[in-house]
Amino acid sequence: MPRWLAEAVAVPAAAQAAVTPVLVLMSGQLSLVAVPANLLAGPAVAPATLLGFAAALIAPVWPEAAQVLVIPAGYAVGWIIMVARWAVNLPLATVPWPGGLAGLGLLALVAVGAALVLRRRVWRAVVLTVAGGALVAVLVLRPIAASWPPRAWLMVVCDVGQGDGMVIAAGPGQGVVVDAGPDPVMMDRCLRRLGITDVPLLILTHPHADHVDGLPGVFRGRRVGAVVVSPQHTATRHPSRLSADLSRRRVPQWTAHPGTRWRLGPSEVTVLAPDPTKGQSNGQGEGSAINNSSVVVHVRWRAGSALLSGDIETEAQRDLLRGPLPRADILKVPHHGSPRQDPAFFSAVGPRAALISVGADNDYGHPAQPTVAILHRLGAHVYRTDRSGDLAVVDHDGRLAVLTRGR
Repeated sequence: MPRWLAEAVAVPAAAQAAVTPVLVLMSGQLSLVAVPANLLAGPAVAPATLLGFAAALIAPVWPEAAQVLVIPAGYAVGWIIMVARWAVNLPLATVPWPGGLAGLGLLALVAVGAALVLRRRVWRAVVLTVAGGALVAVLVLRPIAASWPPRAWLMVVCDVGQGDGMVIAAGPGQGVVVDAGPDPVMMDRCLRRLGITDVPLLILTHPHADHVDGLPGVFRGRRVGAVVVSPQHTATRHPSRLSADLSRRRVPQWTAHPGTRWRLGPSEVTVLAPDPTKGQSNGQGEGSAINNSSVVVHVRWRAGSALLSGDIETEAQRDLLRGPLPRADILKVPHHGSPRQDPAFFSAVGPRAALISVGADNDYGHPAQPTVAILHRLGAHVYRTDRSGDLAVVDHDGRLAVLTRGR
């Protein structure tokens, strides 16, 4: 390797080696593209910093000159942003890794093993050959076989385990997030795969842990415009913590009201329930009252519509049947497909596809076989995150279709 190239690679490689333990402790993942991304972005850092600083200094006394300086600074910053977006969207840009001290210990063992192996010239050649072949397979062969996210995606149900986390398309780099799942790392990864850097609206259907504990993953490196919560969200231990967190982040918190509508990019989102003027719909099990207070939204696109029903159970489903319940092509099945479903509710919605966000081998028996059987009898095609990974709703020749990322 030429000396100048070795020196150029050494600096970002050393920097990445220094911060990798911190990243493992904080996020439980490793970056495989940080060094090449830093090499590409590095030349633009100095002009962006120096020109931006100079513009800030002279702007109060000579604004015209400052406007001239920020033009090349803007181009430099634009290059850095473009490199970052390219890098994060590469296949295997980040790989999962155990978090905490266990992950740090495993990283140390791998580093020691790699150092011992790479000391021998023969092994270095073998490792470089294998790494080169893997790089070709990942960057060339895999994108040819399949890419994610699919073009013209309108909504994605993220595979967040036993919980809910969904993203509705709201424009380039923007997404409306509905629930955040139980794990910040898994929610952040899904948003990164989709290239979401701006969340104009975050809807938390109800304050159970499997819907809100992944909230830090939504905020990680993203702007959040406002958060919509259920009128009954103060009934559990989570809301006070949630409200304090949103206040600290200076993010407004709105209460959902039926009829409230937002138009964001290709999506129109309308709140259907709950009605704050009515009492809670209590249920049979612990937490049923909170489940029945879930924010229910109807999403409309040019190609069709979807109903996102939180964790509502039979009581809240019957309440919706008393009003003007719109039909939908896609149904996000309530409460991970639990047995507490009203067949009349499914029939009134009339979905062609039913999406179930559920964790593999969960302890709740979700989805319940009777629930799946009802959907099949109605002619709905059932998709499950525990079997198919992320589920994407796309516009396919003017009609909605569902694509799966696969496990």
